[in-house]
Amino acid sequence: MHDSDAPPVVSTGLRYASPVLLFLLLGFLAPLVTVVAYAFASPKSFEVFTSFTLANFSAVLDSSNTVWTSFVWSLGLAAACTIILALIAYPIAYGLNHAFGRFSSLVSVLFVFPLFISENVRLYGWVQFFIKNGVVDGLLNALGLGPGPEVLYTPGITLFGMVYVYLPFMLFPMTLGLSMVPRDLIDAAADLGAGRFMVWREVELPLAMPGILIGMLLTFVLAVGAVAEAKILGGQSVITVVHDIEIAFTYAQDWPLGAALAVLLVLIIGGLTLAVLSRLDLDRVLGRR
Repeated sequence: MHDSDAPPVVSTGLRYASPVLLFLLLGFLAPLVTVVAYAFASPKSFEVFTSFTLANFSAVLDSSNTVWTSFVWSLGLAAACTIILALIAYPIAYGLNHAFGRFSSLVSVLFVFPLFISENVRLYGWVQFFIKNGVVDGLLNALGLGPGPEVLYTPGITLFGMVYVYLPFMLFPMTLGLSMVPRDLIDAAADLGAGRFMVWREVELPLAMPGILIGMLLTFVLAVGAVAEAKILGGQSVITVVHDIEIAFTYAQDWPLGAALAVLLVLIIGGLTLAVLSRLDLDRVLGRR
């Protein structure tokens, strides 16, 4: 018998990866399929996998439905949060790679440490900081400057909370991207007469862009799903699409409508993700070459 006639043998890697693949199928794909099925179920029913209708999507896309404002708020706040964090995180990431020296590890720990504390606990801490007769008011009154401005329960404080919560998710991919820029190229460009700004624009920024784009993508995806910031700090002055999804699945008990909103959100985020990933060299980001 020739070797070509032998039955195919399952690779060792595939056999060892089977438990992980099974876990991903059960933990990720199964809930996603269920949500999609509910999106096509009869409105205000639980007839999943037994009916098919586009009524839920029609209700969402109906011109008289104002749920689109939730999409606008979520996408707008996420975009603003991403841009602000890119401007804040880049100097910090540059410092971690080039300026902080032996203090870089300490600075990194300072940014990682808040992640060990519940997000809600940290947000309620800011409520106590800004609330009337709280820390800010007490400090200003002690200085004779009167009560502080009322910043709680506004869209601005919601954006502040998002910037505060998602800073590490922008910072560390950006730091990784900057660390991948070879120092020899920077020195060579400087030796050839390029100024500091030209070196940054033509060498550092393009080579660090994969890490920067990953940080921006990760931050944007997480920020679109932000709901605690709008509830705790914003006092629901802004209704995000995730909040609408939560209401549909809980108080309204309209699971098909909530599933339709979730599917539309996944499609929007998925399209943006694929658009960004198509511009990335993942082999280079993962260090494969």
